[in-house]
Amino acid sequence: MTTTIHAGPELTGDYVLDTTRTRLAFAGRAALLVKVRGHFDDFEGSAHLDAGAPSRSGARLTIQARSIRTHHQKRDDHLRSGDFLAADDHPVITFESTGVERVADTDFDVTGGLTVRGVTRPVTVRLRLTGAENDAPGGSRVGFTGRATIDRTEWGISWGRGMVARKVTLEFEVAARRP
Repeated sequence: MTTTIHAGPELTGDYVLDTTRTRLAFAGRAALLVKVRGHFDDFEGSAHLDAGAPSRSGARLTIQARSIRTHHQKRDDHLRSGDFLAADDHPVITFESTGVERVADTDFDVTGGLTVRGVTRPVTVRLRLTGAENDAPGGSRVGFTGRATIDRTEWGISWGRGMVARKVTLEFEVAARRP
């Protein structure tokens, strides 16, 4: 039996990220042969969802740059350095939405400014509503998956030309709850 999820009016409200159930990940090619995958451990975020008028929805996300993890300490240290994230000078990575558009019943394009290394560039993330449920009285949870592909050189990250691909895929598994 298949259950259809609709972005109905019961989803409208203010939400905070459930950081224990959310995964913010990335993948990029190293040596232009294999994908290196990683994630961030320390982040927070919130959203306002308006199911009846998605354009009135919005989201913000703050990631601690030093929390990057690829399961290889030397690579993680290099990614935190000035060659990549410059985490000592720019400790946070942020995303602030500027627009939300419904592209299908449960698919949304969320456009906003992604700030990395103090540089803000526009990014559009395609998110799909994957679940919604009620929990404690008055509370609810929602889940989304999504991805976006960015060119890291647009944020001044140019180290490793010919060794590290310019394109990086951002991957999201998001759980949010209404407090």
